[in-house]
Amino acid sequence: MADRKVRAINLLSGGLDSILAVKVLQEQGVEVTGLTFVSPFFGSANGERAARQLVIPLIIRDISSDIMELVQNPPHGHGKQLNPCIDCHALMIRKAGQIASEQGFDLIATGEVLGERPMSQNRQSLDTVARDSGCAGILLRPLSAKLLTPTKPELEGLVERDRLLTLEGRSRRPQMALAEKYGITEYLQPAGGCLLTDPAFCERLSELMRNEPDFSIDDVNLLKIGRHFRLPSGAKFIVGRDERDNARIAAARNGHTLIVSDVIPGPTALLVRPRSNADVELAARICASYSDNRGGEVDMGVLTENEQMRITAKVSSRDEFGELRT
Repeated sequence: MADRKVRAINLLSGGLDSILAVKVLQEQGVEVTGLTFVSPFFGSANGERAARQLVIPLIIRDISSDIMELVQNPPHGHGKQLNPCIDCHALMIRKAGQIASEQGFDLIATGEVLGERPMSQNRQSLDTVARDSGCAGILLRPLSAKLLTPTKPELEGLVERDRLLTLEGRSRRPQMALAEKYGITEYLQPAGGCLLTDPAFCERLSELMRNEPDFSIDDVNLLKIGRHFRLPSGAKFIVGRDERDNARIAAARNGHTLIVSDVIPGPTALLVRPRSNADVELAARICASYSDNRGGEVDMGVLTENEQMRITAKVSSRDEFGELRT
């Protein structure tokens, strides 16, 4: 080990692997700071929880714009869903490299395990991520380091290679044994915290990408709530499913048209970028079909960007709008 205090920045997702990487480095006296990211597809809560458990500083960075670009144009393609995992990992490590340069960190560490994820953590993928990140020289994977080519931190004695690990493959038993050794009792199960691996969410995102190529971060956030409809004009319509959805839809208005039943209990709904009055009338009918009124008409409140009005909508069968569901 070097005579001075070695400083590492460790990508901290909050999963067990990233927590163990921190512990392995700390065992060698390395001073570790965590780094976690936020985007429309994942948040920082799990990383923050892990940093508190580890009692280490945490840096949080928003990479929304970068991830949006990668989802649409991933140089190395998507995974099983719309997850650009290889490019995303390279991006995160590149961001870590920038922080390391600015703040004087000696190395970047991740919790990646060779072979744990067949597509994104095989040897070729790990090499690709290291190369594309531009940080191959200072990038260390403590959990599998002894199975990989020695990196600069090892060669220069910043860390002792013999005290790094040889984890490999998909079994979680070695990690669980290490967790017990280190007294780690709280950690995420490896179910994936990224919405880009969720099939239902990715169906909605694919539909959005096809119909609105210039979609925004706000459009992506709207995919997380409500029932979604694509009207014949191309406008998007979102209907709340419960009180929580209704509150989130109302809060996400942001200049869009809000529709709600003023008299009979029913959903709050959002009409995104309507093309004409016909969109408002159709949206009101869809919204009315989800109200507690099972027949007749419902008086709806309509709040556009510039005016407030009322519209009477006939209650129809929900099946009538089935082909519009996305």
